[in-house]
Parts: sequence; structure tokens; C-alpha cells
Amino acid sequence: MTIQFNDETFRDDYSYHNSPAAIRRFPFPFDKDDYMYAVNMEPHGSGRAGSPFENRFDVDEHYVAEMRDREITLKEDPLRCQSLPHMELAGWDLLELIMEAKSEDYPELFSLHRDGDRWHWINRPLGIDHKFTFLDPTTLPYGPMEYITRQAQGDFAVLDQRDGNLWMEAGMVTSQADWSLDFDIGMNFFEWHAPVPLAHEMGIFQRALKFLLAIQQDAPSRRLNWTMTVNPRLDTSPENYHKWGPEKRTLTPENTGEKQYLRVELQTFFRLPRSNGLAFPIRCYLISLQDLVTVPKWGRRLHRVIRDLPDELAEYKGFTVNRPLIVEYLSRFDDGKPTSPGIFPDE
Repeated sequence: MTIQFNDETFRDDYSYHNSPAAIRRFPFPFDKDDYMYAVNMEPHGSGRAGSPFENRFDVDEHYVAEMRDREITLKEDPLRCQSLPHMELAGWDLLELIMEAKSEDYPELFSLHRDGDRWHWINRPLGIDHKFTFLDPTTLPYGPMEYITRQAQGDFAVLDQRDGNLWMEAGMVTSQADWSLDFDIGMNFFEWHAPVPLAHEMGIFQRALKFLLAIQQDAPSRRLNWTMTVNPRLDTSPENYHKWGPEKRTLTPENTGEKQYLRVELQTFFRLPRSNGLAFPIRCYLISLQDLVTVPKWGRRLHRVIRDLPDELAEYKGFTVNRPLIVEYLSRFDDGKPTSPGIFPDE
């Protein structure tokens, strides 16, 4: 597999872009023409070839640029990465999981050689060649979770499981959809989901927690989540709302297709072997509306979803102010024809 990595930015001049191949493989989150909260979990094994679901951790054309953006965010705000003291073993679990997966799924990009506890990790895209001792943090430049998540796309929450609940007690979070690790760290599953409307009354989170507590080793699961973002900014954190919040007011009828993005999270869940924690990677994908509508099925369907979405969900997802512009733009690409089931483009 050969990946041509983009030279692009997720801030300032916003030079982020998707190639035609990246558009076709985008994880479109709607399998029908309307949307309501659901647990919507499915096994995360080997998915469709060429899709973001094919491998355990998707590596695509945005990899190098995303890691560069993460480094910028961490320099500005080191608290985007935190781990409570008892979570170090889970950090080593996560390091092992990511190194194994990437070296097995992308052997031309990553290599892992092990001789007992002496490990040799090579990350060719980032120019890293490092020998270290597994479970010895003095042989790494950062803690194990921070070390490996500086080399992995998406955010990572590491959850401790106890007392019939999940507790967010470690994480690397630099591309989140308006939530704060610094605020949520130490909270349990229901506490950090407290702001979500409608889902509590529907029993969604009770069912989701029951499912997550039962996840077994070597049987990961996944789901898709979504929101909308003006401009392709990864860091839409509460801490930086003063930077990205005003951008919502820059949308016009003329620039909606270019500046309005669908933001999709591929959320996966892995049971960790030593700590019995749960790794919760949250991979962010961005696509402009003008790129999305090049897939006719998606243009039709997104128009119907946004047009008919309950007001409470539009408000929670933060695009109420621009909803009329989004619906008007997408209506040009909805000819009223039926759409096929599922999330993938029609052949």
C-alpha cells in the first residue's frame, strides 16, 4: 500500500483537502434518510476493503498533517493529554495495541521488533526509529499513552472499568467536537454524557454502557457519530471556542459548499489485556459539502437528515445558526429520488 500524505493545515489558512479517493472512502454516517440517536454498535473486525473500517486503526493521506497539528495543540495546551497515576499500565496496553495493529496492517509504514521486553519501533512517515524497554517509562520520551498517541490519528480516551461503570481517567484529546478532557477527566460514563439531549430519556446510554462493559479482548466494536463544523478545524475544543466559535458567523449562501464541513467520528472500543481498561479511540474525518455532494446518494440523504432533524439535536450539535443555509445548499442536490440502504456510495 502506498499513501501520498498531504501537506495541509487544519487552522489559519485551512489548506486541508480530500483527494477524490478520500472522498469516496469517507465514513458517511447515515444509513437511511433520517437520524435519531441509537447505540448503533457493530463489530470492528476486518471491514470493507479500502474503507476506514478495513483496519483496526485507519491511516490515510491526512496522517502526517494531523500529527503536526496535534503537536501544535499540545505545545499551546499540554493539558490536552492527561493520565491519572493508576492508568499507566493501561497506557502500556494501548501502546502495544497500536504498535501491533499498525505494524501488521501497514508493514510498509510501521515496524515493531520484539526481543522479550526489548522493543524496536519504526514509524517511517514521522521519521521515528526508537528502541525501548516495554513497561519501563524511563526509556520513552513521554509516558506510554502520550508517546504512542502522538503517532496515531484521532483522539483517545482510556477508561477504567470498576463499580459497574466506566471512568474517563486518561486521554489524548486534540481534535474533539466541543468537549474538554480537562473538565471530564475523572467522570463516569453518565456524567460525561450528561449534556446530550433526548438520549437519556430514550435509555440509549444505559444500553450503551451495558454493551461496553461486556466487550471482550480481541472483539472490538465501533460506531459512527457526527456533527457539523465551519472550516476544517480539528481543534474545536471549549478552551479555544473564542477561535472557532466566531467562524460560524462567516457562512454565506455563496461559500456554504466550501466552508461548511460534515464532521464524522469513527468511535472504536478495545478491551485492554493487562489493565482490563477500555480504549476508546475517536477518529475525526472532515468533508466539505461541495465534496460530499459529488456522491449523489450522500447529497440527497444529508439534505433530508439535516432538514428533518429535531431542533434539540441541531442545537446540541451546534449548527442551528447555519441550518437554513445548509439545508438550502443541499436542497440543490436532492432530486427527490429514493436512496439505497447503507452508508456506502452507489457503484
